[in-house]
Amino acid sequence: MSDKRIYIGIDNGVSGSIGLIRQSATERHTEFFPVPTFSEQNYTKAKQNITRIDHKSLLERLRYVAGEIHIVMERPMVNPMRFRATTSALRALESTLCILEILGLSFSYVDSKAWQKMLLPLGVKGTPELKKASIDIGCRLFPEHAEAIRKQKDADGILIAEYCRRTFE
Repeated sequence: MSDKRIYIGIDNGVSGSIGLIRQSATERHTEFFPVPTFSEQNYTKAKQNITRIDHKSLLERLRYVAGEIHIVMERPMVNPMRFRATTSALRALESTLCILEILGLSFSYVDSKAWQKMLLPLGVKGTPELKKASIDIGCRLFPEHAEAIRKQKDADGILIAEYCRRTFE
């Protein structure tokens, strides 16, 4: 077992975030950042843009992660009634999976309800209330990232990393 443990939480998707908790016996360092993305013209006939994962930036952010690494990624939303959102989520998942494979990093999936049950107050339901609770708990647990959490409009990536830490520690 390495002296340094690294817990990474990935809130999958083009509007998601990533949290890292680096922990050793004597210190703890955290990072929280939005999933890097870029926009480009879609390949369909209608003129519109799509947002994609910036895999080069993501690769650079994760390239130098070393130690005993545990990665948990939120399972993507797949709902045939929400075709465009599902397509975006699955494209983002594939891009993220390719980066993890290139870096030789293994991971596991978690359903949002599992990490939320561990970290958010009981009885919180509905997207607006879940986002508010995510911000409140994220800012309380990781005050050094409060500004970034508020800008992101949730703390899901760093909270998934905390779920990962509590699960694997």
